[in-house]
Amino acid sequence: MEFHNKTVIITGASVGIGKATAIEFAKNGANVCIVDINAEGLDTLAEEIKSIGANVSSYICDVSDENRVHEVTQEIINQYGKIDILVNNAGLWRMKKLFAETTSDDWKKIINVNILGLMYFTHKVLPGMIENSYGRIINIGSVAGVYGNANMVPYSMTKGAVSLFTKALAKEVADKGITVNNVVPGSVRNEGKDSETELCYMGRNGELEEYAYLICFLASDKAAYISGQDYQIDGCRKKN
Repeated sequence: MEFHNKTVIITGASVGIGKATAIEFAKNGANVCIVDINAEGLDTLAEEIKSIGANVSSYICDVSDENRVHEVTQEIINQYGKIDILVNNAGLWRMKKLFAETTSDDWKKIINVNILGLMYFTHKVLPGMIENSYGRIINIGSVAGVYGNANMVPYSMTKGAVSLFTKALAKEVADKGITVNNVVPGSVRNEGKDSETELCYMGRNGELEEYAYLICFLASDKAAYISGQDYQIDGCRKKN
């Protein structure tokens, strides 16, 4: 896969799937625009990407801040001329408790990032993609949005919404050279550690690079006929 002269935005890029995806795009020649609220993490990743020899720009941004999202996308367009690929990876999930114990503030935090943040970035990049008759939008969902996770009701709801957003938007832009797909991770191996391996038949977590490869494939010209799809990558997850 080659992404020379292609500009990609990756939100939630400082760690995990976002970081691995940014590195994979960099290895394949993209102009990589990394977005996160973690300034230190962005600086570390930017240095790693520079060592690969790729162009990189970093932006401190809370995706739930619509005005800041507008500023960031405009800065990227001013620098690179266009935005070809958007990876909506930023998300909140670290709130495991019974729904009855949650508050409306809890719900709003998750909805603002997982749904509105995704919509803000997509809404800002879409006009340029339509004008250029080219675009790749890859959203990052979760198996929680497929099966529903107890103690993670608000999170599960938002990731289910991401799937339907993907399918609906894909239909609107299918004749405009733009594809929209949703990568649906299961358990992810972080910092060399596995967790909840009993939830899938493979008995292990997914490597960060495995998720990154799929995202980059969906962003490539080789995936031009694929749109509106959920790609579940979960080691053959057990359904119950």
